[in-house]
Amino acid sequence: MPRGGKKVSIGGELVSARRSLRALEQTPKRLAAQVRNIGRNNSATPKGKPCRKLKLLPARLKALRLHGKYLGYLRHLKPKQKAKVRRLREEKGVMAAIKQARKLAGR
Repeated sequence: MPRGGKKVSIGGELVSARRSLRALEQTPKRLAAQVRNIGRNNSATPKGKPCRKLKLLPARLKALRLHGKYLGYLRHLKPKQKAKVRRLREEKGVMAAIKQARKLAGR
């Protein structure tokens, strides 16, 4: 008899063991099927459609890079400094704003 004082039926233990073994047996099969599907689809979307490649023109790519630099410098500034840089951007453009933000950030 187990220490807990409960009686354990052998039949119940066998059923539980069979269930566990069946689950262990099916796991590699499911995993192999998933790996095969990944190889077939080779896509990031759940429906299996390949992701479309964005076609960026060089001018747009340059604009995105400049915008990233602008935001990168702007995030380290205090609110008054940010306002000053934003005003400069409106007046003189992104390049001037980036230079000013860089100077204010101490870089």
